[in-house]
Amino acid sequence: MKKIILTLVFASAMTTLSAQTENVESASTGTEFNKWSVELAGGVNKPQRPMSSGYFTSTPSPYVVDLGVRYMFNNKFGLKADFGYNSFEGKNNSADFDTKYYRVDLQGVANLGRIMNFETWTNTLGLLGHAGFGLAQLEDQNSSWKDRMGNFMAGVTGQIKLSNRIALTGDFTTILNATQDRAFDAVSNSGTRGFGGIIFNGTVGLTVYLGKNEKHADWVIDHEGKFDAIDARFMAIENKMLDSDKDGVADYLDEELSTPAGAMVDTKGRSIDKNNNNVPDETEAFIIKNYGSTTNNSPLLTNNELITSLINGGYVAVYFDFNKSTPTNVSTEGIDFMLTYLRNNPTASIDIVGHADEVGRSAYNDKLSNARANNVKNTLVKANVDASRLNVIAAGEDTSVDIDSENARRLVRRVTFRVK
Repeated sequence: MKKIILTLVFASAMTTLSAQTENVESASTGTEFNKWSVELAGGVNKPQRPMSSGYFTSTPSPYVVDLGVRYMFNNKFGLKADFGYNSFEGKNNSADFDTKYYRVDLQGVANLGRIMNFETWTNTLGLLGHAGFGLAQLEDQNSSWKDRMGNFMAGVTGQIKLSNRIALTGDFTTILNATQDRAFDAVSNSGTRGFGGIIFNGTVGLTVYLGKNEKHADWVIDHEGKFDAIDARFMAIENKMLDSDKDGVADYLDEELSTPAGAMVDTKGRSIDKNNNNVPDETEAFIIKNYGSTTNNSPLLTNNELITSLINGGYVAVYFDFNKSTPTNVSTEGIDFMLTYLRNNPTASIDIVGHADEVGRSAYNDKLSNARANNVKNTLVKANVDASRLNVIAAGEDTSVDIDSENARRLVRRVTFRVK
C-alpha cells in the first residue's frame, strides 16, 4: 500500500510540475494570475483515539510531513492533492510501540481570505480552508501487520506572503479514519468500523507558487485589474490637466509653458501681445505704469536699462524640445526680440547661453547646450548681426529643477541671453 501511495503522489506531482502554467484571466478579478502551487510542511501530531490501555504518545509528538499540489480555479476555490506521513511512538511511561501512518487525499480548497475580504485590512495575511477524502494505511514497524482504511480530513491554513512566489504557512488539520481495525499502537482492536480514529496535525511550511504571471490566485483581489486600468486612466487625465505655469491652460494644450502665473494668455497658453513687440501686454503695461513715461510712445525701446535687466533676468529665452538643438516654433519670438534689441543698440554685444536638462550623460548635454547656443547665434548672423557681437557659452546641465518632472525639465531646455 505504501508503494502504491508513494507512486500515485509522485506521478501527480510530476504531472503538475510539468503542466503548462498558462495565463488565466478571471471574469471576477479582471486580471491574469497563476493557478498552480506546491506545498511542503512539517510538524507534530496527536493521535486521539483509538489507543490501547497503557499506550500513548507525547502531546504533541513528532513527526508529520505533508506534501501537496494545489490548483485554483479562481481566486476563491480550488483542489488539492496531498500526501501525508505521521510517526507514532510510545513516550514517557507508555509501553513501547512504533507505527507509521501514510495517507493520500483529494481536498477542496476555499480561499477564506478572499471570501472574507482580508484585503480591506491586510495585503500579506491569508487564510485557506480545506476538506476532503482519501485512503490511508497504518503500519506496525515491529511486525508485518498493516491496516488499510479510508479517511476524512478538514483543516485551516494561515498564510503570510513573503513574496509573489513564496508564502509561509501554518496549518491545523483534523483527520477522521473510517474502517480502522487496530488502535494507533497496533496492539488492540479499534472496536469500531465508523469514523472512530482521530488524529490532530499541526504543521508549518512553505507554499511555492508556479507560473509566469505576477500574482497567484491566493492574492488576487476581485476586479483588481479593472480598478488598475481605471486608476491608470484617471492618472493619464490628471497628467494631461497639469498646468505647470499656472496660466489657466492645461499643459497638453499649452504652446508656451513658461508663461508667468496670472498672465493674460490666449486659448493656446500664449502670452497676449497685441502690438507684436515680443513683450506680453500684461508685462508691458506694468513696465509702462512703473517705469515708462506718459509722453513717450515707445518706453520699452528707450528704457535700455530696464530692457537689459529683463534680458539678463532670463525673461527673454528660446526653448527646445528634448534632445533637439532647433528651437520650438513658438519660442523663436525670443530670437526676434534679441534681433530687434541688437539692431536698436548697435554697440551692444551679448552672451548666448545654452542649457540642457539632466537626462543623459553630462558630456553629451554639454555638447547639446553648445549646439543650441550656436544655432541661435547662426540665426542672428544670418539676420546680418555681426558675429563679433555674439559670444556662445555652453552652460551644460541645469540642475535647478526636479529631474523626474517632464514639465519642469521643459523649462531648462533653453537658451538665455546676457547683455555686456
